[in-house]
Amino acid sequence: MIVWKQLRVPLLALTLGSVILTLGNVVLVPTKDKRTVTPFVFPERVSLPQWQPSIGYPLTPTRNHPELLAQKHYRYIKKSLFLDIEMLYLKDRDGEWIFREYASISSSVDVRQREGVGYYGVGVDKQRAYLSACINPQGGSTFTVKQFNQNQYFYERYSKRLLSWLLGQEGFKDKRCLWAHLSIPLKKSSPEAAYQVLENAWFSWYQWWKPRFPKS
Repeated sequence: MIVWKQLRVPLLALTLGSVILTLGNVVLVPTKDKRTVTPFVFPERVSLPQWQPSIGYPLTPTRNHPELLAQKHYRYIKKSLFLDIEMLYLKDRDGEWIFREYASISSSVDVRQREGVGYYGVGVDKQRAYLSACINPQGGSTFTVKQFNQNQYFYERYSKRLLSWLLGQEGFKDKRCLWAHLSIPLKKSSPEAAYQVLENAWFSWYQWWKPRFPKS
């Protein structure tokens, strides 16, 4: 009983300190989530099975978005067919601007899912077949904002970021995204045949990038 009385004050002080620390972070989290993300430079070359690298060109965004941290265009060729892959590194995957505005897609989208990869969208626009998806820091790829948020919620429930967040080292939510946009000219092939070409390239592309997601 005497020991408990001796320890009660320190325990209460520790509990109160933890509560104050947590509340302080809740108040300050909007500011902390805006801290600078570690710079990232896309590699000049990325190997893609069955495709040969070709000459690419720098991307020029239609607008200056603060979410866009880095970008890179890759071009490959196979039997006179050119495959273009645009990669965008976003610090905040919030909203559909990257798909509707940057890629200038106006057609309907078919959202698909692949086990071991995740969700992605395919469609045809301006005589080109395309495949788009967001590679996430954790979990599979996503296409819609809803899928992105659900994936984030699922993995952050058990995330080790909580301790770093409490210590003020990083934001609680990691909303970064590597957006991939693959496209090929439709020519005389059917959309479904073009989708199969894009999907085969995408599955290999995803497996290469997933373990190489930029460090926060």
